[in-house]
Amino acid sequence: MSTVEVKQITLADVSFEEDILIDVRSPAEFAEYKIPNAINVPLFSNEERAKIGTTYKQKSREDAVELGLSMYAPKIPSFFQKLKGLQVEMPNKRMVIYCWRGGMRSKTIAGTVGLLGVECYQLEGGIRSFRQYVREGLEQVARKKRDYVVIAGHTGSKKTEILSILKERGYPVIDLEELAGHRGSIFGHIGMNPKSQKQFEYLLLEQIQQLENSSYMIIEAESKRIGHIVLPDFIIKGKENGVRVELDYPLWSRVEHIYNTYQPQKYKENIQEAIGKLRKYLSTQLLDELDALQQKEDYKTILSRFLEEYYDPRYAHASSKYQTTATHLAFEDLDTGVEKVVSFIEKMVQR
Repeated sequence: MSTVEVKQITLADVSFEEDILIDVRSPAEFAEYKIPNAINVPLFSNEERAKIGTTYKQKSREDAVELGLSMYAPKIPSFFQKLKGLQVEMPNKRMVIYCWRGGMRSKTIAGTVGLLGVECYQLEGGIRSFRQYVREGLEQVARKKRDYVVIAGHTGSKKTEILSILKERGYPVIDLEELAGHRGSIFGHIGMNPKSQKQFEYLLLEQIQQLENSSYMIIEAESKRIGHIVLPDFIIKGKENGVRVELDYPLWSRVEHIYNTYQPQKYKENIQEAIGKLRKYLSTQLLDELDALQQKEDYKTILSRFLEEYYDPRYAHASSKYQTTATHLAFEDLDTGVEKVVSFIEKMVQR
């Protein structure tokens, strides 16, 4: 059987917008982390990949390769049709195939479809080269000196909504919770799509690069972690040394906002699970009170008690560690809150 040379291309020569990027890793790998605009055409399913991995560990590399080939062979017509179809849809675009390290999976498919007439390239280094690109990019942006405006406030103070409006108006906002797919609290994953650390870091780099010409960035006062995401040190230092705005929003307005955001009637099991994780931090008296409120499904009172007895005291403790003094902005509706923050930022920028 004749062979075809697999042409390689480096990440530096790849265009995330113009090239057809084919990710041949398993669906689980793709869901965790991918190159922008990539299309998943998996060589193996999640179950097949796990089986090959087990064979590699328990038997040998040769046995794993043989098993992989037996799984792939029946799929060749399907791969050819999919990739040929993409090439027909986008005739003037270059096809680049990648896997984890630029190894056997991408080389196998690139070689096979190349032999069948689909012109394509294999990404040298696979997605690991993209990971290195992100790391180096974050190191570079970390070295750039810029000011930070830090939007702080108790849980439920509409920080996310204010940041979103500021972003729409063209202010240099980095919405860390949006990038993480998590709202930051123990309830923060509910109704969200949490990102992996790797995917978060790429999205963060992408947004900061878009703000390259801005002398400052606006962020929320996050802790070191947002769910499972760990923030880079330069963001934490920016938060600690930045100009801080403290949003003062009434307690029951915060309760109403949190209730509407988390929709406890819709996500009852998730709410109960999250409460369960906090039980060890709460007094016996409060736990008895919360259990009674849960039976009545009185979620607004539950939220108010959590704010008063858990979140607000923790926030006060964290705020006491700041070396800088915050400017307090009190408001009772979103429009007023936005305008007060905008006024503050404009005055700061003009200094």
